[in-house]
Amino acid sequence: MRARRIAISGCSGGGKSTLLDALARRGFATIAEPGRRIVAAGGPMPWDDPAGFARRAIALALADLDASARLPGPVFFDRGLIDAVVAFGHATGEAAPVDPANRYDRVFLAPPWPEIHVVDEARRHGMDEALAEYARLEAAWPGFGYAVERLPKIAVEARADFVLARLEGQGL
Repeated sequence: MRARRIAISGCSGGGKSTLLDALARRGFATIAEPGRRIVAAGGPMPWDDPAGFARRAIALALADLDASARLPGPVFFDRGLIDAVVAFGHATGEAAPVDPANRYDRVFLAPPWPEIHVVDEARRHGMDEALAEYARLEAAWPGFGYAVERLPKIAVEARADFVLARLEGQGL
């Protein structure tokens, strides 16, 4: 099966957005992280209304999956539906339904990387919270039927090469 939708998930501050920027510079279609777009639009904010934030992230992730069908070639997602569903479950203790039609073809996880983790206006939590989030995501993706591959902690261009090499056998 040819990889069409590729999710880059994992630790907050693990280099996902930087990796997607590198892939975009190489001409690949990318979709920005729902959470950062929500914060940039004024909320709901994850630190004030985590459940509302997660609901909005789920809605954006679903819209992103739909929009990806109109983009050329493979599409790389900075986070996505499962990240949002996991955040919703963490905030509410409730499971959000996931339609099996809304799937990614490949999933890469960015592991915890304290040396590059930065707190900013959109990411106000520290490394301890990022580690807990990573543990939830690492456990959740396989539960939704995904095989995940961990990204190595290497320079961004080498990381992009790594991802593309893994996808090459799928007719990228």
